[in-house]
Amino acid sequence: MIKEFRDFALKGNLIDMAVGIIIGGAFGTIIQSLVKDILMPLVAAIFNTPDFSNVGIILKNPDNAVFANLQEAVDAGLPVLSYGNFINALISFLIIAFTMFILIKNMNNLKKKEEAAPAAPPAQEVLLTEIRDLLAKN
Repeated sequence: MIKEFRDFALKGNLIDMAVGIIIGGAFGTIIQSLVKDILMPLVAAIFNTPDFSNVGIILKNPDNAVFANLQEAVDAGLPVLSYGNFINALISFLIIAFTMFILIKNMNNLKKKEEAAPAAPPAQEVLLTEIRDLLAKN
């Protein structure tokens, strides 16, 4: 049983998948930083908000209390629609999806270049094809 498990665990596909998951996790951290630290401040500047993840709507505020940020409203127990967090997640998803598209497209282009032209048919096959074509004419 241990030998079977070892054979399973050491198969190339499983190891490739593990490496892919680890690299994917690291890549996710890079994308998160790109979105949070570079893109979202630009988007926040366009909408004149210093912290875009703090953008949202307080759905029900019976006391008409004023809050400095959405987190204070959440802490007060009020229902809050935090669409800024959704926009952050959406931008992150789009960046990851676009990056994966570019990577896969480039990999497919490399595979096409690596594929050799189909080998020429053997001389005997060419001769037989010519004979068949001549017989078909007669």
